[in-house]
Amino acid sequence: MTKRLLNYAKDAWVAGAGAAVPVVSAISGETVAVVGSDGLDFAGMLEHARTVGGPALRAMNFHERGGMLKALAQAIMNRKEELYELSAQTGATRNDGWIDIEGGAGTFFTMASKARRELPADVVIVDGEHEVLGKTGSFIGQHVYTSLQGCAVQINAFNFPVWGMLEKLGPALLAGMPAIVKPATATAQVAEQAVRIMIEAGVLPKGALQLVVGSLGDTLDHLTCQDVVSFTGSAATAIKLQSHPVMARESVRFVAERDSINACVLGPDATPDAPEFDLFVKEVVREMTVKAGQKCTAIRRAFVPRALMDAAQQALAARLSKVVVGDPAQDGVTMGALVSLSQRADVRDAARALAGECTLAWGSIDTVEAKGDADRGAFQSPLLFRNDQPWQAQHVHDVEAFGPVCTLMPYADVEDAIALCNRGKGSLALSVFTYQPETVRAFVLGSGALHGRMVFVDRDSAKESTGHGSPLPMLIHGGPGRAGGGEEMGGVRGVKHYMQRSALQAHPRMIGHVIGQWLPGVPQPSGEAHPFRKRFGELDLGYTLHTAARTITLADVEHFAEFTGDNFYAHMDEVAAAASPIFGGRVAHGYLILSFAAGLFVDPAPGPVLANFGLEHLRFIKPVKPGDSIKVALTAKAKSLRTADMGEVRWAVAVTNQDDELVAAYDLLTMNAV
Repeated sequence: MTKRLLNYAKDAWVAGAGAAVPVVSAISGETVAVVGSDGLDFAGMLEHARTVGGPALRAMNFHERGGMLKALAQAIMNRKEELYELSAQTGATRNDGWIDIEGGAGTFFTMASKARRELPADVVIVDGEHEVLGKTGSFIGQHVYTSLQGCAVQINAFNFPVWGMLEKLGPALLAGMPAIVKPATATAQVAEQAVRIMIEAGVLPKGALQLVVGSLGDTLDHLTCQDVVSFTGSAATAIKLQSHPVMARESVRFVAERDSINACVLGPDATPDAPEFDLFVKEVVREMTVKAGQKCTAIRRAFVPRALMDAAQQALAARLSKVVVGDPAQDGVTMGALVSLSQRADVRDAARALAGECTLAWGSIDTVEAKGDADRGAFQSPLLFRNDQPWQAQHVHDVEAFGPVCTLMPYADVEDAIALCNRGKGSLALSVFTYQPETVRAFVLGSGALHGRMVFVDRDSAKESTGHGSPLPMLIHGGPGRAGGGEEMGGVRGVKHYMQRSALQAHPRMIGHVIGQWLPGVPQPSGEAHPFRKRFGELDLGYTLHTAARTITLADVEHFAEFTGDNFYAHMDEVAAAASPIFGGRVAHGYLILSFAAGLFVDPAPGPVLANFGLEHLRFIKPVKPGDSIKVALTAKAKSLRTADMGEVRWAVAVTNQDDELVAAYDLLTMNAV
């Protein structure tokens, strides 16, 4: 009996009513499941997300949400073989599935780590430094991010049913925003099982995640300004979604990742025996065959210096000849099937359009040798086209054959290569294989505005390079123009797409309470207890130690110079220092000031302060001359719990002279016992 995939709506698994749509095996052509979403209360699902899932997620801080993502990633890894088994029926090889399944889990692991390391144990993100808006500092401004109070509607493509879902879902959940995910029908069985695994992990709050297998119905009719729609797919569908009247009326945020005619360039410095030549050939073939070329980042246009066209064609053909197409379950298969026969028909139609202005240099559009049922399986030969007049061509720059298809073309010089890459009118990824830094800079300046990600590979970076087509969770994924103009992932940047930036104006005491930081202008209580004697939980923000003063002598300066070897003229040459427009005579070393300041405020005995692990934002504001004295105000500025046993404390250190003038300032970071 054919399995019916279920929707997950309002925390229950629900079958859609009415006729079901078949999900067909890419290998055998048999129906493996059916989907449908008729009868779902889409308005009710949105309301459930907003009123149940949203408040529950926003009640958790970033670290708690990060821990939730980590647990979900581990659950997927623990049951990954279930997903691999389903993935094979979509035409994916084991390597293709690894990118999708374990790559998706890896995205969650990365976001969980970033939550712990880069975000506070709070629900507010501080955006930049505060701005003083008045003469006395009693009125300031501060930008902050807070969670949107809506739902993320995430519409995913067929090619990566796990990774494509998780790379959107991770930033939304980390931002405190619930999601309704809608996978593509062709691979919905993989996405549905991934959602089951996450729900059964038991760590998601109710309402945080819902699933629609089938049409989204009238979901868009019920969106508000607090909702976000994130879409991956064709430009035609993206335009249809973005043109919905509610999207414009409610100013609904819309993130699109769509068609992309990505390019790869072999630099002008390359020769057939250069390492970059071989790396280029390997990368083009890899991008043609991974996921059978069904990648939004796959290389569609390969550019080489005109003199290397024949050599590049021969090398690419030789490597393509080793590709074995067929059922991933059979030994020796290196490229699986397209996702469906209809997808194969689309790829072949696009290939015929390319053939109208190009020469087919490798492969066959309509026939394929495959290990498997070539009649029922959606197998396709890799297709390498050649066009020697790229400026006279049109289809190669406009038509995306979403399969194992690429066109080889020549360029005259770097400027010509840049212009040809830019003819794609915006892409997700551009890669350049060169050993010349000048070429890299030329591409960044000439093509940066047209490409969301630029990868430069040479013999020195190749071993660790992630390659042309690998979006990474810590880097943005998206591109301008034809590619949709959106951004996803990018570490904490992706989280902010699901949050609202607001400008706060108030007394420092008010803003400090909101962001969990002490700010200048707020009272600084002190007491008999040294702050280093206070445990993490006992330390109040604003608690300040005012130290005694210490006079810096000329002997101190000379001893420091001899001891460290720092004999810079400003410290040791009275004549040169006096002639300086900055110093006006010999001055103390900046690092001497830091060292003496530490000596004034450090409590050396073992205690709650476990380690000093850095300082940030150091500025030397006014020179300190021999005979001057310095003192320190050490203030607990911010705290963030890192583990159950310890937390990070950020201290504001202000070093002043005998006239109470600020001479140095910085943030000191310590790890304190809880």
